[in-house]
Formats: sequence, structure tokens, C-alpha cells
Amino acid sequence: MELTPDFLEHVSTCLQTGNTEALSTSIEGLHPSDLAGIMEDLAAQDALLLYHQLEDSLAADVLTELDEDFREKFLEQISSKEIADQFSEHIDSDDAADILADLPQERQREILAEIQDRELASDIEDLLRYDEDSAGGLMAKELVQINENWDRVTIFNEIRNQAQDIDNVYTVYVVNNDNQLKGILPLKRILLAPDSQPLSDIILDEVVYVNVNSSKEKVAQTMQKYDLVALPVVDANLKLLGRITIDDVVDVIQEEAEKDYQLQAGLSEDVEADDSIAILTRARLPWLLVGLFGGIMGAQVIGRYETEIQLHPEMAFFIPLVAAMGGNAGVQSSAIVVQGIASGNLQHGRLWNKFFKELSIGLINGFVCALVILLYSYFFSRESAELALTVSTAMVAVIVCSSVLGTFIPLTLNRFSVDPALATGPFITTMNDIIGLLLYFSIGRLMYGVFM
Repeated sequence: MELTPDFLEHVSTCLQTGNTEALSTSIEGLHPSDLAGIMEDLAAQDALLLYHQLEDSLAADVLTELDEDFREKFLEQISSKEIADQFSEHIDSDDAADILADLPQERQREILAEIQDRELASDIEDLLRYDEDSAGGLMAKELVQINENWDRVTIFNEIRNQAQDIDNVYTVYVVNNDNQLKGILPLKRILLAPDSQPLSDIILDEVVYVNVNSSKEKVAQTMQKYDLVALPVVDANLKLLGRITIDDVVDVIQEEAEKDYQLQAGLSEDVEADDSIAILTRARLPWLLVGLFGGIMGAQVIGRYETEIQLHPEMAFFIPLVAAMGGNAGVQSSAIVVQGIASGNLQHGRLWNKFFKELSIGLINGFVCALVILLYSYFFSRESAELALTVSTAMVAVIVCSSVLGTFIPLTLNRFSVDPALATGPFITTMNDIIGLLLYFSIGRLMYGVFM
């Protein structure tokens, strides 16, 4: 839904005048994410009025859809008991833990103390102990599980009872008496299996799972690789702790994509357009300074070859071209490698193959670009043969070098637990500019020396 200024003004007017009938008609059938967007665009008091006009279950869904920064401020207007009631009745444990994680610890304790269901409160507390970037930080405690020793009647009764508190039942997990994961029981198999068929025949004992301490990237890769909509989470002893559903993984993928995009653009932290000037400056300035330092280094390189430029000023014409081609080639290589690392397709055993592949690609691209420069010089330019050969040779060297660096820099960063997406931003561009200039002028000194 498109939230136009006229619609928002209409909603605000209805709230301020107490016209609940017109308000209900206007927002009827809207998705929780649309309602969350409306609340975020309203004044704080109007947002609170709208929230209290919603049915409890819908209000809970809207609460989970709100932007984290807005939600933190919004919850300051709501009592701890009201939040606790929402947790008890309408919000899954993983969403409840995510909401609480953004609040001060004192407020967390107040809300947890107000939850009447102590088992739920204990589950939320347990989830809060896990790193938010781990499988434990993503999982929910709500799931349907059965014991491998139960008879069919008990199994059906337990599935009905447990499913009442879960919005979506994707599969049934089978455990032993020690709560260790032994298999899964797909709902389709339960429904279609004849009554006479033993339960052991329809249980799938080959289960894909993740450890509770696995990274969220590992979770996303696993669910993508095996096309899963739900993934069980276990501890070191294979005890079933919870499950992660596809909606949580979609959020992870989106967050990682946004993070990588910002790193590639030279932003040192996650920021939004509506953040304060201080936060935006803090995120953008560090890599601008890196670029400034690289520019100074580039100027130093050019100054080192001042004599050659005075003798052959035509060399200065191609400085931007050489620097740009090196940066472009490096970014292309690093982008492919970063993508391979993120998807898990780039295995350690293939690194040398990747090196030789990038070396070959760099040579081919370099020779093609060099040929274009030579043809341009021959047909359209009056530049000397020395300059044409210098630029062409430098083009091959710069593109090959940049391609190799673009491959190894992200791999090195990843090995030292630094986000490899950093390599596709100003870091590699600045480095390639400096190296490209060094190669260009070194080759120029050699070429002009040979032809003189």
C-alpha cells in the first residue's frame, strides 16, 4: 500500500477527533507492515492512539513489524504490563526476545516480571542469553515435538494440543527420552500413511539441523542449500532447543545485503537516511579519509616521476584512464569472490583454481583493452608509438594485478574474520589507484628508455 500524505492526514484527523468508525473503515484489511508504516509516519501521540485502536492480535503483529529505532521509543509510552500481556497472548518467543533485546536491561526485567506464564518468561530469558547473530538468537521455542516411543493416538493428540499455540506448523520433530533430535515427521506423511503402517516407517531420520552457536550466515546458507522453510536448532548433545523459520532467515539475508552494500559504498557502520548528522558523519568520514590518504599517496607517486612527466607531458593524459581501469578490474574480481564467500560456494580446495582463473581473465581483459588503445592510437590519435606501447602495456599489467589483488584481498580479510565486503569498496579502489600509477610510470620509464 502507498502511504500518501492525504491518507496519513485523514488517519491523523480521525484519531484526533475520535472518529473511530471512519478510522476503522480506512485501515480495514491493511497488512500489519502497512499499519506499522502508518504509525512510523504519524506523530508519537497519534501513533499511540492508533495502536490502542487495533485488536490485540493485530496490535501484536504491528509491534513486531515496527522499525527497531521507532519501536524502542514507542514502547516508552506503553506500560510494562501491557507489553507483557502481548507477549503472553500473541507474540512468539523469538519476536519477544528481539523486542526486549532493544530495550534497557532494567526495562527488560520489568516486562519479564509481569509475564504470568513463567515458562514463556523463562524461554524469552533463555533466548536473550544467545548472541543475536547466532542460531540461538534467531530461533523460537515454539514447535511441535513427539517422542519416538509414543503410540499413534498419543501422537495425534499431542500434535493437536501443541499446534494450538503455534501460528505455522511446518513439521513435527521426533525426539527420544533425553530430548535428543532423532528425526522429523512431515505432516503430509502423517496424513497419508495408513493406520497399520508403523510410525518408524514414516519418520525421516536424516535431519538437517544447526548448532545453537552457529552464525546466522551459516543458518541462511543451510536453509538456502536444502530449500528448507524450518530448521531445527540443537546443542552439542543434539538436544532439541528450538526452530528457525524462513521469515527470520529472509530478514538475515536482507540485513546482510544492506550491510554489504554499505561497506561497498564506504560506510563503516549500519546507518539510515533519517539518522542524525553526527551518526552519518561518523559512518562516512573514515573511508573518505582513507580515500584522501590514497589520493595523497597517488600524488606522491606522480611527484616521484615529475622529471618523466616534464620530458613527456603526454603521459599525464592517460593517468585517469589507467587508475580507473585498475579500480574497475579490482572491484569486479573482489565482488565475485565476496559473493562466493557469502554463498559458501568458494571452498578452500578451489583457491588456486580461482587464482589461475582470475589471472587468465585478467590477461584476456588486459590484452583486449590494450588492443583497443593501440587501435585508437593508430587511427584516431597522433600520439607517439612510445606512449601507445606504454599505455597498452600498463593496461595489461594493471588489469592483471588488480584482478589478482581483487581475488586475494577479500580471501585474506575473510581468513582474519573481517567482512570481505570491505574489499569491494574504497579500500581496494584506493590501493589499485596507487599500484596502477606505479606500474604506469615504471613501464613508461622503461619504454621511453628503450625507444630513445
